[in-house]
Amino acid sequence: MDHQQTGAGAAPASAFAPQGIDAHPLEFTGSGGEYFRVWIVNVLLTILTLGLYTPWARRRTAQYFYGHTLVAGSPLEFTAQQSSMVKGFIILVMLTIAYQIAVNTGQDTAVGVFLLVGALLSPFIWGSAMRFRLGSTRWRGLRLQFTASWREVYKASWPVFAIALVWFGVFFGIQYLAPESADALRELAADESGDADLPTMAAGIWGLIALGLLLSITCVIRLEFNYKSLLVLRAQVGSETGRWKPVYMDFVKIWLATVAVFILLVAVISAAMFGLVSAAITLVMRGDTSGPWMVILMAVSLFGGIFFLFMASAPARAYREARMFQLMWDNIGLSQVARFKCQLRTSSFMLLRIKNLFMTLLTLGLYRPFARVNEYRMKAESVTLHVKGGVDQVTSAMVRQQKEGGIGDALADAAGLDLIG
Repeated sequence: MDHQQTGAGAAPASAFAPQGIDAHPLEFTGSGGEYFRVWIVNVLLTILTLGLYTPWARRRTAQYFYGHTLVAGSPLEFTAQQSSMVKGFIILVMLTIAYQIAVNTGQDTAVGVFLLVGALLSPFIWGSAMRFRLGSTRWRGLRLQFTASWREVYKASWPVFAIALVWFGVFFGIQYLAPESADALRELAADESGDADLPTMAAGIWGLIALGLLLSITCVIRLEFNYKSLLVLRAQVGSETGRWKPVYMDFVKIWLATVAVFILLVAVISAAMFGLVSAAITLVMRGDTSGPWMVILMAVSLFGGIFFLFMASAPARAYREARMFQLMWDNIGLSQVARFKCQLRTSSFMLLRIKNLFMTLLTLGLYRPFARVNEYRMKAESVTLHVKGGVDQVTSAMVRQQKEGGIGDALADAAGLDLIG
């Protein structure tokens, strides 16, 4: 039961004495048919209101999945105030419109200011959204909280600013080595028609861009690790805080494995398409072009190759999602009171994603709610909660702790907005 902290500091002490451990597998009681009714209403009303129904649709969706997720026999609750979700939606829409106006009217200075302010505010947006989401989650009268200070949030967000510095360096490096290439890249970025040709650049310039991409990906991985670890370690129920075991290299390994899976899938699909094309060419060389098999082979080679190469990333994304889910839920807990174990099978989740993808395409999107329920059920029901001393005793004690911190709850309500999807 007891895990020692390896990457993020020692686990916090608990107010509960060691006792027996009870296991409680999570359950999901929803169904695709039920959620389809929620989903289709959300889609129709969002279309009819030109997107204005979005915050209400998101709230109904969250309430459905929360309400049908049972933890130790009790459902989760999503208690977010609709007004906070609407305010966050309006803020994002207004900022997006203002940015698009600046881009379309050629106001380069304004665009630069928007990008700079966006980079500076992105940690605040993330922190506010996490505070809102955890503060809106209830279980057995217990409320989750995100207690990280803004200083901690901005400290964890350093990769955002590192990415900006990397690309400033890349641009000025190109400007120094080849000013004409920098001007061509600027024109390419400003072109909206897609007719501009890719500029001819020296190998050194391409190497500089490749280095920028590599450093950016490294920063993205680090940002994901920083945010996830901060979210867990600063999550709190009563006076009990989260416990975290993964280290940065765990995330790097998953990303590298995902790239390997994607390359393998592309290689297999390319080999299959090459075989079909070779068969078609062989028939042409033999002069056997009148039969229906020639038409079938040519059609499969053309459309099948384009389709499968386009969709090759879906199983790789499913692989990464499953591995990251396993890593998270197999290595986190709540102080010394509770921990989670995950038994999600990566291959099963990948096969489910592929099936859902084909069914969604075949039904022109109508299978999407069934696919979402199937994937959510597989992930949720792979998790087991292990609690020391019995659920009733532990939750009662944490409810008492929570009442003592009521002022902090009120502050959390005031500080959080639903600013990201």
